Amino acid sequence: MLLDRAGHASVITHLGDEGLAQLKTREFDLVITDLRLPDASGLDIVAAVKALHPETQVILMTSFSSVESAIEALRRGANDYVIKPFDNDDFVFSVERALSERRTRKENAALRRNLKKVFTQHTIIGESDGVKRLLAMIQRVAATDANVLIQGESGCGKELVAQAIHFGGSRAQRPFVAVNCGAIPAELIESELFGHEKGAYTGASSASEGLIREASGGTLFLDEVSEMPLAAQVKLLRVLQERQVRPLGSNQSFLTDTRFLAASNRNLKESAERGSFRADLYYRLNVIAIHVPPLRERGADIELLARHFMHQFCRKFASPVTRMHKDFVEFLHHHSWPGNVRELQNVIERAVILADSDVLTLSDLEEMIATPARDGVAVIAPKGSDLPLSIEDYTKEIITQYQDRYGEAELAALLGIGRKALWVRRRHWDLYRTSESA
Repeated sequence: MLLDRAGHASVITHLGDEGLAQLKTREFDLVITDLRLPDASGLDIVAAVKALHPETQVILMTSFSSVESAIEALRRGANDYVIKPFDNDDFVFSVERALSERRTRKENAALRRNLKKVFTQHTIIGESDGVKRLLAMIQRVAATDANVLIQGESGCGKELVAQAIHFGGSRAQRPFVAVNCGAIPAELIESELFGHEKGAYTGASSASEGLIREASGGTLFLDEVSEMPLAAQVKLLRVLQERQVRPLGSNQSFLTDTRFLAASNRNLKESAERGSFRADLYYRLNVIAIHVPPLRERGADIELLARHFMHQFCRKFASPVTRMHKDFVEFLHHHSWPGNVRELQNVIERAVILADSDVLTLSDLEEMIATPARDGVAVIAPKGSDLPLSIEDYTKEIITQYQDRYGEAELAALLGIGRKALWVRRRHWDLYRTSESA
């Protein structure tokens, strides 16, 4: 048979019902059917095939006088048609083209599945109960188009959660647009989000569609949404309600199919109650709430993440480091990690760069300044310290160790605090320089 000679395995049936019975027991890449069968119409066969296996390709064979029926078959889901009598080479070409499209669709489906795995199993790393609950929630939420509010401390991975939701859902092939609402000047945020017409304001030399329309069909991630000015909150609420956006300076509104994910390191419910954030917008965004646990509550995940970052930066910097000393690991477990995963990543990167052997040790952290804590005090790891790694204890320890080596301005800068704050702490703890106590 022609298809066998072309290298394709085939199953032949002479009746429509026989062919459909085969399709109910297995899936085929391609179905070729005549328009006229002894027991059925080819148009009905096309519809039945697509109902059973939407991804299966269908080619309809018809005579020249039935071209209108062939066009109808295309409307019902057929991928191609050939007119009898046909040239064998042309027929084989049509078959090859249909099979190629089938392979492409399979590959794209596999890529989407792999992309989902990447963002849920690899990018969000952890085995703690908190992370397991987080991943389960992401999987459930990704299958919907609901608005989601992601809350958690700075540096805990809220944007990774937003990416996992987007790439794990039906919008994975569409844009994922992230914007930090706190990083855009108040006078520009409306233009950035909603777009503007040329000349809408001073400096608007050309029109812009805005980030909401740019993300249409996909997802817009509003990071630090609590920092959005109230005037912009009103306009965002209207977009969420009406699914339309009107650029600045325009009298025309545009439909938008955008999913909204928002994140904040503040308690938005409390902000809404205080009036610093619109309550109606809070409830619109908070259809589903996701809490990202801080690193200090994730137990063994700390070492797991540290090893991941170590291998990542070893590859990046061609470092000889292969492992972490047990004291180094113990330090990681006892530290409070006010800067969460971002702080841990920075600590490991610096340690890998400064390491002078194949083992990360506490000496690689001796002058490591971590992300500033919430009260503005930086945390430094003292070599060989057995103290609990709290912020205050570390501050006290570092003042003791370095106050005779640095001036007031240098020591304050090292700690990430002001000179007055340093003076207050030294007096509170009765810490004096050698020259002062003499």
